[in-house]
Amino acid sequence: MKKKLLALILALALSVSLTACGGDTVKDDTSGDSAQTEDQTPAGDETSGGDETPADGPIYKVGISQYVTHDALDAATKGFQDALNELLPGQVEFDYQNAAEDTATCATIANGFVADGVDLIMANATPALQAAAAATGDIPILGTSVTEYGVAFNIENFSGTVGGNVSGTSDLAPLDQQAEMIKEWYPDAKTVGLLYCSNESNSQYQVDTVQDYLEGLGYTCTQYAFADSNDIAAVCQNAADSSDVLYIPTDNSAASNKGVIDNICHGNIPVFCGEEGICAGCGVATLSISYYDIGYKTGEMAADILANGADISTMAIEYAPEFVKKYNEASCAALEITPPEGYVAIG
Repeated sequence: MKKKLLALILALALSVSLTACGGDTVKDDTSGDSAQTEDQTPAGDETSGGDETPADGPIYKVGISQYVTHDALDAATKGFQDALNELLPGQVEFDYQNAAEDTATCATIANGFVADGVDLIMANATPALQAAAAATGDIPILGTSVTEYGVAFNIENFSGTVGGNVSGTSDLAPLDQQAEMIKEWYPDAKTVGLLYCSNESNSQYQVDTVQDYLEGLGYTCTQYAFADSNDIAAVCQNAADSSDVLYIPTDNSAASNKGVIDNICHGNIPVFCGEEGICAGCGVATLSISYYDIGYKTGEMAADILANGADISTMAIEYAPEFVKKYNEASCAALEITPPEGYVAIG
């Protein structure tokens, strides 16, 4: 009788143990659902900052919302993470999420960060920044790869400081110099097509501003707006057929579809770009900044807020310290043109 009782007790214990293990497995499979997929995470991304260096202070949780995957935004995210890992080694846990070029997903990501109680949000690109600002007025939000904050938030007579819980860095390069760059390369051209995504407010701002400068230089300009990746090929083909030169601003949708643009324009029409990543894929020349550098600067601002209690409401928007004239060797060869002096080949 004792043996039967002992066997029964052992069987019950084993059953409880297996049930507990099975419960853990289900939890792991269903937790952590987000818009991020493994191949969307920028190279070098980590879930925590500096596992090799023990934390010497409080641990901060930082949410990163990146609008879409492309070279410029990836570089900004990496610069941001590198800065925080260097300035606050072992003290930062990153929650990286990628919206895959969907504004509704930006809102979902931002609301998730608020629910999780992150200490700071880094919003990479304008749609991500706008969604984060709509989600919280309390958690500090730092934007990067955002061209014009006054445009993003409809602030008239923008003074350089957003106020509230928002600040960050801008990727704006001098638009007048970008217009002059086209004149430097193609002084005899007559028409310039301005290709951009109509869903990006900062793209509209850039093409409007560049158009004013170009028309002052004697060019006739036409804007060609596409809504998303579904119609970019048709709009780009129309622009290429109707223009002597194309201009593309710092536009996330164009950056994500630069291969489509290159298939239409390569060897047929010169394309001037607002940033190096787009130019490397489909352009001739650019006056560009380092997105890694502005991301790093954003990380420095984050460290100041987290560790030193800096008041984000008084932090002015930071801009890139330098701009470099660069050209795409393959595009120049296909068009049989020689870059003017002062341009550096894109590496």
